[in-house]
Amino acid sequence: MAARRPPAATGSGSVRQSTIRARRAADKRDVSLDVRRMSEELDGAVALRPKRSAVSESAREEDALRAQLLQLQRTAEEELARRSGASLEPADAAPVPIERLSSISREIPRLASQWPRGLGAMLRTPQALRQASAGVATFARSQAALAARRRRGDDQVDEFGFDPEWTETLVPFFTWLYRHYWRVRPIGLENVPGRGRALLVSNHSGVLPYDGAMIRTAIYADHPSPRHARALILNAFFGIPMASWFLRRSGNTLGHPDDTQRLLERDELVLVFPEGAKGTGKPYRDRYRLRRFGRGGFAQLALRTGSPIVPVSVVGGEEIHPMLADLPALGRMLGLPYFPLTPTFPWLGPLGMLPLPNSWVIEFHQPIPTRGMGPGAADDAALVMQLADRVRDTIQAGLYRNLERRGRVFG
Repeated sequence: MAARRPPAATGSGSVRQSTIRARRAADKRDVSLDVRRMSEELDGAVALRPKRSAVSESAREEDALRAQLLQLQRTAEEELARRSGASLEPADAAPVPIERLSSISREIPRLASQWPRGLGAMLRTPQALRQASAGVATFARSQAALAARRRRGDDQVDEFGFDPEWTETLVPFFTWLYRHYWRVRPIGLENVPGRGRALLVSNHSGVLPYDGAMIRTAIYADHPSPRHARALILNAFFGIPMASWFLRRSGNTLGHPDDTQRLLERDELVLVFPEGAKGTGKPYRDRYRLRRFGRGGFAQLALRTGSPIVPVSVVGGEEIHPMLADLPALGRMLGLPYFPLTPTFPWLGPLGMLPLPNSWVIEFHQPIPTRGMGPGAADDAALVMQLADRVRDTIQAGLYRNLERRGRVFG
């Protein structure tokens, strides 16, 4: 009788490898679909163009674009093969126990017993009360001055609508959130240049973009050379009543490549979130696992303008509004990228939008220089993808490291 073959291993290792292979296959399909969709759109444009007897300049440009798309697909497939050969794991294969390190349910009893007592003690502190009252008074005076300026037609804003003086009146409130409510711990602030252009690239989370506000507050409140970072915001948020005015006035602008390039060429500090709405709108079960970074547009802009890239890892934003589900149809009706269902919203009404007071860690990684990569680097699809991939891997590794560094969610 032939010897019986031992059964194949079915442990967690094989399951994990299967998950990694499935994720890589999904990434490859996503890239192919993106390229195919662009090619189909181009074919549609060609079909609508009137026929001509001779090949026009426009047709030659379209052929060149199609060739570039095919080259981009080949480059993407080669990069995926490189990652597979180098055993670079997708974000789903986390090397740390994310569910345990960011578990809200495990710490709810501790939060319920400590937070009211801590809040009461903080409100009874004379210094905290003085800071709060001074902040309210300063804000009221600034609003009166702003209204007077606008009546005189002396609205001191730049071409993007940014008013630094008005924005600085909001600093006490956001600094209170930064120091007391979320107890943010900044790491590596010295990696943010005190002057000159730079591109901050961060993960995005939390339903509402508090992470951008905390990054900006860290740079303004704790950096040796305080400065304003200009955050790029999703177009959808500018459609919310009053939000557009507030966002522009406080230094944010549309996430458009032209605006980004103009800001960088003015030597501004620009903050981008490549995940976009896929980051802020991802379910809580996928917390601290980065979404795709698109086609690397931020890397291309950094190369084109010679701007150093500073990767930023934000731990804390995922827990402030744990998103259990999404109602996309309702979100579309309201003109929003998503409509979140959290443990408190919409069940508690406006009170349900109050973010949880968890602990944060924000790490600013070492800058990645781009100026010495040559004038044609921005048109090198392989280089752009590799640079974007390097930034993404740096941010993801920082998230894993800082989850362990933070300790308790509400510590």
